[in-house]
Amino acid sequence: MMDMNKPFNKYIEDSIKENWEYLALSDYNGSTFQYKDIARRIEKLHIIFEECGLKKGDKVAICGRNSANWGIVFLATLAYGAVAVPILHEFKADSIHHVVNHSDARILFVGDVVWESLNEGAMPWLEAIILIPDFSLLYARSSKIKLAREKLNEMYGKKYPKYFRQEHVRYHEDKLDELAVISYTSGTTGFSKGVMLSYRSLRSNLLFAQEVFPDMKAGDTLVSMLPMAHMYGLMFEFIFEMSMGVHVHFLTRLPSPKIILDAFAKVKPNLIISVPLIVEKIYKNRLMPVLEKPLVKLAMKLPILDRKIKKKIFASLESAFGGEFFELVVGGAAFNRDAEKFFKDIGFRYTAGYGMTECGPIISYADWREARLYSCGKIVSRMTIKIDSPDPEKIDGEIFVRGDNVMLGYYKNDEATKEMIDEDGWLHTGDVGIMDKDGYLFIRGRSKNMILGPSGQNIYPEEIEDKINAAMYVSESLVVEDDGKLVALIYPDYTQTDADGFAKEDIRKVFEKIRVELNKELPSYCQIAAVRLYPEEFEKTPKRSIKRYLYQI
Repeated sequence: MMDMNKPFNKYIEDSIKENWEYLALSDYNGSTFQYKDIARRIEKLHIIFEECGLKKGDKVAICGRNSANWGIVFLATLAYGAVAVPILHEFKADSIHHVVNHSDARILFVGDVVWESLNEGAMPWLEAIILIPDFSLLYARSSKIKLAREKLNEMYGKKYPKYFRQEHVRYHEDKLDELAVISYTSGTTGFSKGVMLSYRSLRSNLLFAQEVFPDMKAGDTLVSMLPMAHMYGLMFEFIFEMSMGVHVHFLTRLPSPKIILDAFAKVKPNLIISVPLIVEKIYKNRLMPVLEKPLVKLAMKLPILDRKIKKKIFASLESAFGGEFFELVVGGAAFNRDAEKFFKDIGFRYTAGYGMTECGPIISYADWREARLYSCGKIVSRMTIKIDSPDPEKIDGEIFVRGDNVMLGYYKNDEATKEMIDEDGWLHTGDVGIMDKDGYLFIRGRSKNMILGPSGQNIYPEEIEDKINAAMYVSESLVVEDDGKLVALIYPDYTQTDADGFAKEDIRKVFEKIRVELNKELPSYCQIAAVRLYPEEFEKTPKRSIKRYLYQI
């Protein structure tokens, strides 16, 4: 039975004790740790923290690719009573320096690739810099810290002369409104906001996961493919699993669809947490070429053959995802409508949720059996929602939310906090949507991305981008305004165009044809005037959203 008064760290502490002999964390095709191994490593890190003079409430920054040791550092930080500052390893060096300094971090744990570009002199307030892969010391302010690292095993042995056991696991007893994590939405000086998440938010998100995934149990498996520097991956691919005795497999490198599918086949995860891009690529590259064949199109118009084809596709997809999952959850961005409808039609076990860093992250969700097409579910437990609209069922308005998941505010930025959270405690999400009579939320777009049409029409670029992204040979797109006209910026799927033998001029013709066909589906005020091709992916935020402000014309 769920204890509603239990502190957050107690969930982790109890899970480690109860699942002592279970497998906990693995680096894919690398090292594996049991829960007892995690406990011992946490204890050794606490000795280092003490020697660094780390106090409760001090900040510990973590910057590196996902790995078992990354997870251990995070748990050790909260278990000590310090504040974790996860930093996306893809940030540029200047951005990492900025976040470390802005957050007042005292210790930095860093990946080996990240470390090559950093300069300890640019982070003058650090007591120590420690390498994540082997916990070796890269920099220490004092000889005391160096000596402690050299004699760590000896100090650990003296502290626990009769071996470290379950009864020794005792973690910081957190308070609900105590700061736990500072999550930076960007590393750039002008755009970075440190989202302060309390233990109340972490605990509420954890309880949500335990409530909606009752099938998850000790010994189950999961593949972690989202960055743990982002709350979506951190909460639902790691924290929740650690509270349940689950075995998490970290991919540790760039999660391409091939690597992910290989991992699914090997690990056979019981739950899949994903972003739309991964699922959409499988849909576009594996299914669309088959579904576009004339004979298949014809067969799918005949009810008996249609059912047989969908059943075969369902079995193929289920196998591709490992065959053992009870649900695939898509979040972090809007799901392509064509792909979503197809998955719904074949009865695939998927659902789309909605959240944001400022809510640590969950806002709405519905189980796949109850989910409605194009909706991102209902408001979750311990949260309330309202649409800023005279008729929320028909007229879209900004989405406001309030409750346990909402952040404390932005670190050292009261002005931005006041802009985001009003006097009544409502967080203004910046997202626009409607909500049906049963409480299902439908996202229309970001209010700040809205483009005003020539006659005052509201144009949501995401809706047009969704249609463009559904076309063959499109990897990703952005719709921007240029001198009163809409222009589509497109990064082509060069892997596919190369495979099909397209020359550069052929690619331009393909996209011009896509533009013409698309305009037939769009109202006159949403017509795309031109297409411009990009040679590389658009730059992303930690949430893998495109940094739109970089591409405004």
